[in-house]
Amino acid sequence: MHLRHSDHDHGPKTVKVKFILENPEELLDDHHHDDVKKAEHEVMAAKGEHLLEVAVENGINIEHACGAVCACSTCHVYVEEGMDQVSEATEAEEDRVEEAPGLQMNSRLSCQCEVEGDGPITVRVPAWNRNAVKEVPH
Repeated sequence: MHLRHSDHDHGPKTVKVKFILENPEELLDDHHHDDVKKAEHEVMAAKGEHLLEVAVENGINIEHACGAVCACSTCHVYVEEGMDQVSEATEAEEDRVEEAPGLQMNSRLSCQCEVEGDGPITVRVPAWNRNAVKEVPH
């Protein structure tokens, strides 16, 4: 299933987002990260992008079985810094994220979490997030 990109224009990539990968070997695609499978990646995001989009565009393969339509909880992440820099969770997201393993106060679905502020934002991708469907960037 392909990632549904958010359907509105994004501005320039001005927001710093750090992804901390608990299992980088499973989450990084070889195409983007030939050199080293490191655990921390600082990337730039645009306001209006959701965190899943930012990750996939940078070769970080967060699983998203439903195609980013808030119908599953496979893209569950922890927002460790900058929760006030992203959109608030909707009721639909809150209902879905409750199904995720390892639920914490800072749990979010990365497909629903839009960048709104100037950052910085730090996102931890749990070790159990496996990429079942490898996507080819287009």
